[in-house]
Amino acid sequence: MTYDDIPHLSAKIKPKQQKVELEMAIDTLNPNYCRSKGEQIALNVDGACADETSTYSSKLMDKQTFCSSQTTSNTSRYAAALYRQGELHLTPLHGILQLRPSFSYLDKADAKHREREAANEAGDSSQDEAEEDVKQITVRFSRPESEQARQRRVQSYEFLQKKHAEEPWVHLHYYGLRDSRSEHERQYLLCQGSSGAENTELVKSPSEYLMMLMPPSQEEEKDKPVAPSNVLSMAQLRTLPLADQIKILMKNVKVMPFANLMSLLGPSVDSVAVLRGIQKVAMLVQGNWVVKSDILYPKDSSSPHSGVPAEVLCRGRDFVMWKFTQSRWVVRKEVAAVTKLCTEDVKDFLEHMAVVRINKGWEFILPYDGEFIKKHPDVVQRQHMLWTGIQAKLEKVYNLVKEAMPKKPDGQSGPVGLVSGDQRVQVAKRQAQQNHALLERELQRRKEQLQASAVLPGVRIKEEPMSEEGEDEEEREAEDEEPMDTSPGSGLHGGLANGLPAGRAAGGDSFNGHPPSGSAGSPVARELRAFVQATFQKQFVLTLSELKRLFNLHLASLPPGHMLFSGISDRMLQDTVLAAGCKQILVPFPPQTAASPDEQKVFALWESGDISDQHRQVLLEIFSKNYRVRRNMIQARLTQECGEDLSKQEVDKVLKDCCVSYGGMWYLKGTVQS
Repeated sequence: MTYDDIPHLSAKIKPKQQKVELEMAIDTLNPNYCRSKGEQIALNVDGACADETSTYSSKLMDKQTFCSSQTTSNTSRYAAALYRQGELHLTPLHGILQLRPSFSYLDKADAKHREREAANEAGDSSQDEAEEDVKQITVRFSRPESEQARQRRVQSYEFLQKKHAEEPWVHLHYYGLRDSRSEHERQYLLCQGSSGAENTELVKSPSEYLMMLMPPSQEEEKDKPVAPSNVLSMAQLRTLPLADQIKILMKNVKVMPFANLMSLLGPSVDSVAVLRGIQKVAMLVQGNWVVKSDILYPKDSSSPHSGVPAEVLCRGRDFVMWKFTQSRWVVRKEVAAVTKLCTEDVKDFLEHMAVVRINKGWEFILPYDGEFIKKHPDVVQRQHMLWTGIQAKLEKVYNLVKEAMPKKPDGQSGPVGLVSGDQRVQVAKRQAQQNHALLERELQRRKEQLQASAVLPGVRIKEEPMSEEGEDEEEREAEDEEPMDTSPGSGLHGGLANGLPAGRAAGGDSFNGHPPSGSAGSPVARELRAFVQATFQKQFVLTLSELKRLFNLHLASLPPGHMLFSGISDRMLQDTVLAAGCKQILVPFPPQTAASPDEQKVFALWESGDISDQHRQVLLEIFSKNYRVRRNMIQARLTQECGEDLSKQEVDKVLKDCCVSYGGMWYLKGTVQS
């Protein structure tokens, strides 16, 4: 039996909703029809009494209702085809509906069942009660509906369902497949043109015609993969901008030598542009590029294992990367003990850039790329400055103790391998020769000082004892004068700056009557002072440790060969800060403090030229006598010194400029020890 042979009872449509309902008869005489089941369904739906509202008037389920639903919202890619006399006629479709069986009669049966149960319960209660009790009725009047409440009601699901139900059905008449009316309507599916020459749309290539017939879906274009993890081919990758190509490759590979990256990007790509782009998404570790942590863990994300925020994950992964800049081996337990992260997170960090070796630890996954180090010293120098800033931040966050070990000029650890006895002897000889040369220069310096004292009788030479105490004092003075590690070659000369001992190259006194390079009139001093002034205008209070970290970041942003790379000592930096209108605040740190000496040196801008200078000076005087202060004490002192009309906004401003709050107490910025 075909679809056209089924007897149709009725069809109706709701045009606004594009909803069609088709009611079709069921052949109850068919041997496959279960009559007892049909009678039971009719009894459950209509009950024992049949009336005009009954769904099944014959007390038998003899019909089935089909309701339509939209199959797709985008029908522009579909057409109805009719093939006749060797011609294919296509008609575009504006809507596609699918008919599915409707089981609303089951809902009606459930409603009838609930009504019968309620009627039975009401009958039982009426027999038990002789007389109904009088009940009090509360009458309430509805309030006028506001415009906002009306809009919420109109947009509610119940209101939309009610509007859909209120739309009247339009009853239709069904015509069979072989009916003359159906044949007449079917003629509209045929092209009415007399010849194919009039169809100008077909004067195109087959590929263009297919593109017009089936244009690419916008939904599919949005769903296209944007990374190799979504199976992005190299052909698709090379259609993206160069910066996106580098970011996608590094995000998925995690660790890559520069030569491999260039081979993936193609021979026509400029290596200078690639170098510029790779530094934005990766860091240099042992001559290889490792993707930055914030690329893998973007803001507002969290760990899938422990749920810690992305900021903590980035800090922990940066620590692992920094450890690999110092050595080829890292121990997982050591990383977990320092970062306080779970084992799964630490293992993820290590698997990104290392391989595990039994009874040894985790070894960096790629060999040391010395060729890149030699070929691009300017990039290596810039990366070394960035790692210096990251190291200072990690030391402050994790309370790390600075390791007393010489730094390599490129900031990266060299390849680790077996060293023979002859090689060790050669290394020892070279070190002895270097030490001998240093001793010769030191002896020559002392002779020059003695000759100068003989020529200038007013100059006195302090003779220091050569005991152990004297040697310790000399080492401490040398540490005070040691230049900051601001250039790749700072660790090559064993405490020498610009080829001279640190005490001479970075000292504040003149040497042989000539002013040092850091004098106030030199370009280096002017450039350094401009940096200090700009920094303290943004942050009114800084420790020496934080100032050095900001200075290293500033150096990393400068072009190679800048004058500030000549070597800036701690003494020169402190003198420049004091000369720029700042003062050192002698904060009384507690005896058990874990702050380093650089963190205990606090500098503050004394006068900035705004109206808050007086408030700031009073606040700094308070902290020169107290390590931490409560807000009410600060408020009382400011009111006493500056008058009663001091507003809360002014107090909040000066506290925000200079202090941080921790545990209900206020500290100067950089001095709080969590």
